[in-house]
Amino acid sequence: MCTVTFLPKGKSAYILTSNRDETPKRAALSPMAYEVHGQTVFFPKDPLAGGTWIATDKSRFTLCLLNGAFEKHAHKPPYKLSRGLMLIDFFKYLDVNDFSTQFDFNGIEPFTLLILDSQKGLALTELVWDEKELHVTPIDVEKAHIWSSSTLYPAAVRQERWQWFEKWLASNEHFDQNEIMEFHRTGGKGDHWNDFVMNREGKVQTVSVTSIEKSGHFNMIYEDLLS
Repeated sequence: MCTVTFLPKGKSAYILTSNRDETPKRAALSPMAYEVHGQTVFFPKDPLAGGTWIATDKSRFTLCLLNGAFEKHAHKPPYKLSRGLMLIDFFKYLDVNDFSTQFDFNGIEPFTLLILDSQKGLALTELVWDEKELHVTPIDVEKAHIWSSSTLYPAAVRQERWQWFEKWLASNEHFDQNEIMEFHRTGGKGDHWNDFVMNREGKVQTVSVTSIEKSGHFNMIYEDLLS
């Protein structure tokens, strides 16, 4: 939910990996197949709100959510709908454009939502909701990318994390799912507050790592770091 990397593998192939930083009280249920709006969707479920931060239908769409928009915002509950439930609601829409123009985002806490669409080649779209406006940005799928949640990581820390990622990219010419998983477990400089696997006095910490690879085959890895 709070650190995400995208690695291109050519054509419609990719690896998307996410670290979820959350209170340990909100440990998720392991990924399962759920019937969502008439289709089968795979995701780990938040037992409190019933939503998720990462989901895929395996064939066309893979989505990943980060808390916050461009900068840290003031938390102002109650909100109309959980962001994790909003992600699941995406699957009732035809495509990214239909969702971004028809869904009512008013009353939802700021978020960044990444949407991969494999229908024609591969397209990656970033949706950022800042409580006032939805910003829709196409992302270059021929390049690797990293996102860190603005609610936990200020701009200077996000930039430093990008530098860690660039260093990892320089030494990994061919992308491998197990190797990016290892980077998501170990990336950093020994700073428990801001490393990829972070822990802020047990109040907020990295509770899981999830990786989805679509590359001739489909593979979803979920690692519960609490158990």
